[in-house]
Amino acid sequence: MIPKEQLTDIFFDLDHTLWDFEKNSALTFDFIFKELNLSIDLKDFLNHYNPINHYYWKLYRENKISQEELRFNRLAKTFETLKFDIAHPQINQIAALYIEKLSTFTHVFEGAHELLQNLSKDYSLHIITNGFESAQHYKLANSGLQPYFEFTFTAEKVGFKKPHPKIFETAIQATQARVEHSLMVGDSLEADIEGALQCGMHAVHFNSHNESEHDKCPIVYSLNELNQMFN
Repeated sequence: MIPKEQLTDIFFDLDHTLWDFEKNSALTFDFIFKELNLSIDLKDFLNHYNPINHYYWKLYRENKISQEELRFNRLAKTFETLKFDIAHPQINQIAALYIEKLSTFTHVFEGAHELLQNLSKDYSLHIITNGFESAQHYKLANSGLQPYFEFTFTAEKVGFKKPHPKIFETAIQATQARVEHSLMVGDSLEADIEGALQCGMHAVHFNSHNESEHDKCPIVYSLNELNQMFN
């Protein structure tokens, strides 16, 4: 159970937790393919791209590839898997357009605003994200989520990616919170939940993409379910 009465600060992941990454990403690729007149079946593309993207983000979290390699390789591997013939310069063009346009789409998970309105009455709210600095701030601003949060910590700015303890420790110190009075909410068991628990924080796993069940912390499958836990 969450010790609600003891909590002072709640830290959220952004992508896949509040900001609906899969939906906004699909809309971005739909825009790009139409803009560039590429004859690609969007559904087929996404069926291959989404797991490939997760794989390359894991490599990026583990510092095995650079930001540039992440952006290029996830696309190149998807096109290769689809056997779609495309030149490297056009992949780079798509990668740049994707970063430019992604944050202009503003879908959040159902119940996000209601949850944050409710929690902001009693707790200080913050973001801890592995996403890129400028893109994450645009996502927060464009989707109307920014006013709920006092601090935003990105891996790019802190210099360490979740689940590295340093990003959580930096967030705790900067907010003047205490780990035992802090809660992390995120979609990744490895990056968000295990990272936070190892630092002594409480955690709730918003299992938005069906990771394996576990007993490390409470698991919810919707933000409305999380909101009910605090009512």
